[in-house]
Amino acid sequence: MDSLQPSDEFPGIGIAALERDIGVGKETLRVWERRYGFPQPLRDAFGERVYPADQVARLRLVKRLMDQGGRPGKLLGQPLEALSAQLGAAPESGVGGGEAAADWLVPLLRQRDVERLRGELAQRLAREGLERFVVDTVPALNRRVGDGWVSGEIEVFEEHLYTEQVQNLLRSAILGLGLRDASPRVLLTTIKDEEHVLGLLLVEALLALQGANCVSLGTGTPVSDIVAAARATGTQVVALSFSGACPWRKARDSLTELRAALSPAVALWAGGAGLSGGARKVAGVRRIERLEDVATALAEWRATSA
Repeated sequence: MDSLQPSDEFPGIGIAALERDIGVGKETLRVWERRYGFPQPLRDAFGERVYPADQVARLRLVKRLMDQGGRPGKLLGQPLEALSAQLGAAPESGVGGGEAAADWLVPLLRQRDVERLRGELAQRLAREGLERFVVDTVPALNRRVGDGWVSGEIEVFEEHLYTEQVQNLLRSAILGLGLRDASPRVLLTTIKDEEHVLGLLLVEALLALQGANCVSLGTGTPVSDIVAAARATGTQVVALSFSGACPWRKARDSLTELRAALSPAVALWAGGAGLSGGARKVAGVRRIERLEDVATALAEWRATSA
């Protein structure tokens, strides 16, 4: 481990600040350090990890590419220039636009104009309807915000500002759909230490639109608690979301443990960037590869159950 001390020539940030900056947990950062040899933090006078600015920049690009389906093992050893080139060449998914159609967002974030941002998002939801807003608009906005964050156009707190407004809007829209008693009853959550909630809300919105009875536990739920909640609520489907920051091995082990603990009659669905890649499958788990697949999975479950 490099024992150089940070100084004016070697500015850096601590691991807690890095976790907030790039959205990757401390334990994951330590695993990358041990397994892949990057990042390579310095040490301060108290022996704590300090990450230089150039490593932070690389990690931002790694996180952005992971959100698009890249694997940390293939990304962490690459220099900044190679990562930047991949980000620029990455294909866009979804209908309706990509980042160019979402450029209106950046000026509002830069101005910290919360009222205008909230109003613009609400108007787009009203014009497009919840399904199109969830499937097309929000993913395009997410990509634009991610690219703006990597390039330095927007600050981390501005990204958080955007995320909070979208989450509030989606929660209100879901509540506005009223009570839903149709099957299945779907339990939605993420595993322990997985704190990314937006993907979970997008899936919940699509399920609610189809009349599914959704019960959300929020984020960071241990496997044992997911099993207990499923039994207590009469859950028929457990749906989990995994962000690109979640190591594949952890996702796989959690899904394997959960599948073994749940009743065979309870379906297990999982999706998100953390599961992208053809080989990332777990027996007995229905993988939701795209938001558009949620309606298909729900229709197939109802047909099979009927």
